[in-house]
Amino acid sequence: MIFAEMTAPELLEVPRDRVVVVAPIAACEQHSRHLPTATDSILCGAVADRLEAALPDRVLLLPLLWLGASEHHLPFGGTLTATLPTYEDVLVDILTPMLRRGFRRVLLLNGHGGNIDPLRVALRRLDATFPEAMLTGAAYWELAEPELAALCQGPRKTVGHACEIETSMMMSLRPDLVRVGLIADDPDETPAALKGLFWARDFARRTDHGAVGYPEFADPERGRRMIDAIVANVATYVRAILSVSLS
Repeated sequence: MIFAEMTAPELLEVPRDRVVVVAPIAACEQHSRHLPTATDSILCGAVADRLEAALPDRVLLLPLLWLGASEHHLPFGGTLTATLPTYEDVLVDILTPMLRRGFRRVLLLNGHGGNIDPLRVALRRLDATFPEAMLTGAAYWELAEPELAALCQGPRKTVGHACEIETSMMMSLRPDLVRVGLIADDPDETPAALKGLFWARDFARRTDHGAVGYPEFADPERGRRMIDAIVANVATYVRAILSVSLS
């Protein structure tokens, strides 16, 4: 079920405890020299649309939120952003009407790394007001890490930024938007001794040209397989959310 295509009376008839409200959230920000600023929104939107198509009676899909928390990308330009406190409020405000209307199962499906912290804080805030609801969230790549790692051929096996994974999926979905001649690896130069430690840096202090990873290894066929794996895994999580008793 697609929220934006339904009428208000139709939405009133949706069984509250037998669906998961899926809210896809992404960003509009610089993606190095070879990917468009809408990359996160294109990828997250594609995953969300295919998820709804796979589980049309179990998913109520909200419109994609293209705005993200992307201040750390501002030095490279080509970025629209909300501040972290504003973004937390936006997520709370988007979900509050659904929860007030009795929907009890929520999945914030994230497509941008910078949204992870405000996503978690927003869900904690909502939990204090709606303790009877099941409030969940994750970046789509977090739900398919082993499958994505197995499909990567470059040295990095996790999502970076404008990396092998994102570039492969964009090559599969929107090859017309990939500037193939400008693709260049941009390894993360964080010292090995600091791996695993959160280090607050904007992208100008972390990368050479706004990427993190090895997009030169990207391939459209593996990108298609990555998307298929992500959708299958997210669908499994939706079924798991529905299996939890909330009574």
